[in-house]
Amino acid sequence: MNVIVNSEIPEDHPDAIIDEEKWRDLAIHTLQAEGVQAGELNLIFVDSQNIQQLNKTYLGKSEPTDVLAFPIDSFDVSTTDTPLLLGDVVICPEKAMENAKAQNKTLEEEIALLVLHGVLHILGYDHAEPNEKAVMKKREKQLLSELYLS
Repeated sequence: MNVIVNSEIPEDHPDAIIDEEKWRDLAIHTLQAEGVQAGELNLIFVDSQNIQQLNKTYLGKSEPTDVLAFPIDSFDVSTTDTPLLLGDVVICPEKAMENAKAQNKTLEEEIALLVLHGVLHILGYDHAEPNEKAVMKKREKQLLSELYLS
């Protein structure tokens, strides 16, 4: 399992310090909890301008968002042990901080949720429909409890 963490936030930005090891470990444990045996995932931290551009380019939305997920290889744990290029999870700490303040959480708690959320999207979870949303939220809570809050 290989998770590559990259921060593209300028060094002088207030959100520039990212605990790469912590978020890499959480992404790896999330993938393992979902039955992924081998694969590569990129976890990328960007500022609000970069995520806004990605959101506009790929989703047609002109505002910054907290997390984007870009799956690459289709995923089926039952059919392969070959490493897969799973995809990219892009997180904006600026938006995470806004979310954390609005929900009375710490920035770390919010980034943990966004890492889990992004990885689950890479693996095919979605929240477009109410039943999908319920399944995804339940799994996020389980994984947060098991992998982050324990």
